[in-house]
Amino acid sequence: MIKLCPKDYKEALHVGHYFRTGNPVVMDLTGLPDSEARQFVDFAAGLVFGRGGALDRLSHKVFLLMPRGMTRTPPPEGA
Repeated sequence: MIKLCPKDYKEALHVGHYFRTGNPVVMDLTGLPDSEARQFVDFAAGLVFGRGGALDRLSHKVFLLMPRGMTRTPPPEGA
């Protein structure tokens, strides 16, 4: 799993690269203004849709991109 904390939209290239090579990507957008964070979410939604993957929101401005065939297991109860 790769965790990326992009500083600007130019780093979308890295998100796409890791995801296309089969790695789940945690995209932490907390350091970006809302307008740029929305651009990343739009990009990620198109990427996962086009590649048959999934996009899951982990928390405010933090997203998990999962390649096709991967699923996220929820944490155990009480954790």
